Amino acid sequence: MTSLDLDSVEERFAQASDFTVGIEEEFSILDPETLDLAPRFEQLWAAAQGDEVLRESITGELISSEIEIISGTGEDLQDALARQRERRRRLFALASAQGAALGATGTHPWADYREQPIIDTDHYRRVEEGLKYVAWRNNTFSLHVHVGMRDIDRAVRVCDRLRPVLPLLLAISANSPYLDGRDSGLHSARTQSFTKSFPRCGVPDPFGGWRDYREYIEFLVRTRSIVEFTQVWWSVRPHFSFGTVEVRICDAQSSAQESEALASLMVACITQAARDVDDGAPFSDFAPRLIDENMWRAIRFGLDGRLIDLERATEYPAREAIDRLLLWTSPIRAELGIELSFPDRNGAQRQRQLIEAGAPREEVFAAATEETRQTYAQEVRV
Repeated sequence: MTSLDLDSVEERFAQASDFTVGIEEEFSILDPETLDLAPRFEQLWAAAQGDEVLRESITGELISSEIEIISGTGEDLQDALARQRERRRRLFALASAQGAALGATGTHPWADYREQPIIDTDHYRRVEEGLKYVAWRNNTFSLHVHVGMRDIDRAVRVCDRLRPVLPLLLAISANSPYLDGRDSGLHSARTQSFTKSFPRCGVPDPFGGWRDYREYIEFLVRTRSIVEFTQVWWSVRPHFSFGTVEVRICDAQSSAQESEALASLMVACITQAARDVDDGAPFSDFAPRLIDENMWRAIRFGLDGRLIDLERATEYPAREAIDRLLLWTSPIRAELGIELSFPDRNGAQRQRQLIEAGAPREEVFAAATEETRQTYAQEVRV
């Protein structure tokens, strides 16, 4: 990456359209009988080449037992959801025809990371070579959302405003109690495994604008810390190729309804933050150490715990995170027609309910995978 490349980033964001939407959902590829991870991405990708929609919509994600489906650029949230529904339907039909199942939890309960092959692409060869154990260890599955953002300086300031929102979104999305064959005691073991392990990951520092963010990227390039901007794995970041703000904090969701509700909430948060930037709304730029307290609580207890109101230095039930984000985003949701609802228990809570009732991990994962099978292959409505 050169200085000229970063000049082109400014041009890319200057030409971006506000509030276009892209959705990315990661699934585990499973043996339908045992529900073990099955390294069959290359087989599914090859089979998808005969489908002109799918061949442009599926991609690999580090390990061969993972597959990602992407909506592409939707004109708005409703368009992106419609595109994603059609692509998911095609993906699940393809997987079934190829004798594979798909799972949607943040981690696989018992898979051994040492047995998972890395896919053979230039990008992931670089990731593996650069990170070694850290890359091998990252067998995780997530939900990402992109929102188009005109002006790179504005995009960075939107990312700044979303920093304290990230733990709330994580708590709502928590869906990974298992890791390495045991109950981790966490609600989002995915976040602990990935975010606390990868470099340049988790909640970013506040940058204030493009100038400081650009200086940071130039520092990383000059010191040979990165060779491509996607090696900055922050949980919210400006995406240089797409001209978007990308939020990447959430666990994969076991049901399509939850995935769509969560994606819709993330879109609402990003667009509301942009409106607040445009309007010069007051904003408290909390220190990373304070936001990290909420991140840990979201990882450990999810919606069963308590989060911290950083303005008041008081606690509140984590379940209130949903209402707080709905209240904050109510202006933009009314403007964009975004309606959403969440179940009484999120994925981690439903799994923990089974765990506490004495269900073995295989039964818990089978229940989550059945939710996925019954909902993602259909055209759902939030």
